[in-house]
Amino acid sequence: MPALDIPFFGTLVLCLILISASYTMAIAIGAGQGRPQLLPSARWGTYATCALVLVAVCVLAYAFQVHDFRIRYVARYSDRSMPWWYLISSLWGGQDGSLLWWAFLLSGYTFFATRWLRGRHTELQPWIFATLMSILIFFVILMLFAANPFATYIRTTPGDGEGLNPLLQNYWMAIHPPSLYMGFVGWSVPFAILIAALITGRLGNEWVRAARLWSMIAWTFLSLGLLLGCLWSYEELGWGGYWAWDPVENASFLPWLVGTAYLHSVLIQERRHMMRVWNVFLLALTFFLTIFGTFLTRSGLIASVHSFARSDIGQYFVWYMAFLIIGIAALIIWRLPKLKAENEIESLMSREFAFLLNNWVLLGMMMFVLIATTFPLLSQWIRGEEVTVGPGFYNKWMAPIGIVLLFLAGLGPLIAWRKATGSKLLRAMAFPIGVGVSVAVLQSLFGARLGYPPLVEPTEIYDTTTGTVLAWISAVAPLVSFATCAFVLASVGQEFWRGMRVRMRKGENAATALLRLTSKGRRRYGGYIVHVGVVFMYIGFTGAAYDTEKESALRPGETMSIGQYTVRYDQPRMEADPNKRMIFTDMTLLDDSGNEDGRVAPAKFIYRTHPQMPTTEVAIRSRPAEDVYVIMSTVDPSTRRGTFRVIIRPLVAWIWFGGIVLLLGAIIGMWPTGRELLREEVARPKRLRFSPATAVVAVAIVVATMMAWAGVASAQNDSSSSLHAGSVVINDPVERQLFGRLLCQCGDCARLPLDTCACGWADDKRVEIREALAAGEKPTKIQESYRAQYGAKALAIPSDKGLDRALWAVPLASMVFAVGFIVLMGRRWQRRGVEAHTAATAASGTAQLEYDSRLDEELDRLEES
Repeated sequence: MPALDIPFFGTLVLCLILISASYTMAIAIGAGQGRPQLLPSARWGTYATCALVLVAVCVLAYAFQVHDFRIRYVARYSDRSMPWWYLISSLWGGQDGSLLWWAFLLSGYTFFATRWLRGRHTELQPWIFATLMSILIFFVILMLFAANPFATYIRTTPGDGEGLNPLLQNYWMAIHPPSLYMGFVGWSVPFAILIAALITGRLGNEWVRAARLWSMIAWTFLSLGLLLGCLWSYEELGWGGYWAWDPVENASFLPWLVGTAYLHSVLIQERRHMMRVWNVFLLALTFFLTIFGTFLTRSGLIASVHSFARSDIGQYFVWYMAFLIIGIAALIIWRLPKLKAENEIESLMSREFAFLLNNWVLLGMMMFVLIATTFPLLSQWIRGEEVTVGPGFYNKWMAPIGIVLLFLAGLGPLIAWRKATGSKLLRAMAFPIGVGVSVAVLQSLFGARLGYPPLVEPTEIYDTTTGTVLAWISAVAPLVSFATCAFVLASVGQEFWRGMRVRMRKGENAATALLRLTSKGRRRYGGYIVHVGVVFMYIGFTGAAYDTEKESALRPGETMSIGQYTVRYDQPRMEADPNKRMIFTDMTLLDDSGNEDGRVAPAKFIYRTHPQMPTTEVAIRSRPAEDVYVIMSTVDPSTRRGTFRVIIRPLVAWIWFGGIVLLLGAIIGMWPTGRELLREEVARPKRLRFSPATAVVAVAIVVATMMAWAGVASAQNDSSSSLHAGSVVINDPVERQLFGRLLCQCGDCARLPLDTCACGWADDKRVEIREALAAGEKPTKIQESYRAQYGAKALAIPSDKGLDRALWAVPLASMVFAVGFIVLMGRRWQRRGVEAHTAATAASGTAQLEYDSRLDEELDRLEES
């Protein structure tokens, strides 16, 4: 395209976007201040701005396809050997392009939201447009002044590019980042609706109903993005896990936790006109955390395999977040009189209070993850000492809290609205509790024979009392987790059966009753299906307690045994394509009878543009009971001797299956009902009809299908890894836990724990530590010596000394405070609710009692229909 200067044209389009968005925001504000005749201009300005963003993305995509290496971003994240689909995924492979991709997705949401708003919520429209344009303006300013994706080299233009990071040259990267971004960006629309409601003072249920669909869309895509991220980590990073509590993973998890709390809490506002301030806070916080997560990812303040390089855009985010905090707080304080609740919690034994407990647990998890993620930065700023907070610390706390949250998911459907009598609650809980106890008893009696013993023996290597207590809690966590999963499944199943039974009495068969029940109450039963998906995922998470692994060096024809399998190394082979060389090692799995049980071929890829970053392709044989996860570390080309790591991971497949069920439930929950479609048909002219639910549901189904197909069809993995040439076998549980707490300090690798790092330094250090253990030295003493020698950053789990002690004490103190606060406030709300009820009864006498009785009966009928 010699007639067009792509870098200049791209930058020009960014400037036009800034001008158009600013104009649209100004016109929209004018329309909201009493000049409704400006609203059509604001709408068309929104369309024009969205079109300009589309042009900018197309220009950058075209620059990648024609290899315009004058653009620095194109040169850094592509090369001439890359196929066209990786050139497309390069759009979001780096910081500059990901900001443009964010703006593009925001423009897409804005376009569809603008179409959806035609004919509805007229008073809110101007401020919705203005808010969305303000968000877009911020990201365009970032690109123009700090991270321009069209910036060029000042001097020499390279003949070829550096190529996309090998970690990103994987099919998951074609769907994982867009899905995650769709979730992050999607919260902008409900946030804009909230801001419009606060400004206009229309703070009834109108804004809640307007934001409902868009909140579900954002939550669904964010859930999908997190699930695909787990898959990418499991197959791509080659360490054997799916969630490492990496800071960038945590940044994505934070808004999901708060968004989940909002979706539960808003049900109370819709039904009982309560908790209005709380819901405003939750939705605003969810959006804020999407911006905060983007800041963490792109500021370079934290080290992560997912994060971008350190840059100057962090200061822009700091100012923007400060503006958001001040602006949102001012609006909420201004509108507090209009946010007053119409009702109070009348009983601690009510669904409202159970939902409030659910919210507090989710917010507690969010605060814990936030503090643990940012603690290394706080330590660096306060005392100048770097600290590492590794996965072990998160797991010890989050596992028991997660089980409590799961229990509440099963308890909520069993409790009536307003108030529940003890007898009714006991009758409702009898069957689920019986199922949960039965599973616990069965596991205690037969679990060990099946490979799932009820107790996991803890190892005494903690230097904190809290850590030791948590270790013993972790020992019984698998038993409690399986029992809780059974309790929740029985609770949800009982709710479905109650509804089906009513319909079956009218002559419907079981299948028809189930379909019509779900169709009539899509939001309610879709939520139950989401809970079932979460249960399946918890089953997969619990399986991690029974992982076994072994490492060994083999020559062709030799075998290694692990669990009930024997793994035979057959031969190495080499293949090549224009982009890379591939070294495969063919291996055969044999069962305990010596029969062939499958074939795997882990590999090592050496990319032409990154020969210093050989990547590891894991091989996974996945079945419902367990995954066999095989990693090839090295192969000696002269002797063909290979070093392998094999991990048996029970129940992992249930995580992916549960994720699909979760997505299915979310789709059912957001799908418009016949009544909503009829209302749409009657209320709006044909040319203006638009329901985004169907389109978004179709996209979600396509992406979920791609995920399921890809998971079955391929078990590839790329990971930059530190290689070692020796044989390492870690069979002793004390060794494994101790090595998991000590980080490699060689200076060349990614500071992985010694139980996974395979560099030569880690190999020598393991030998040294084994000798110390054999000499009778206690693990806690070895850990203290390691910290004294290499500093606090060398420990994956902080010690109980100095400022580090706060990281152990704060969660415990927060839990105690939260429980006391909830009980205190719950009793206060209950007392006020009872007083209001008594006053109303005294004023209206028998009529009020009859009304309350009819209301309770109607609520019971709604629960069963």
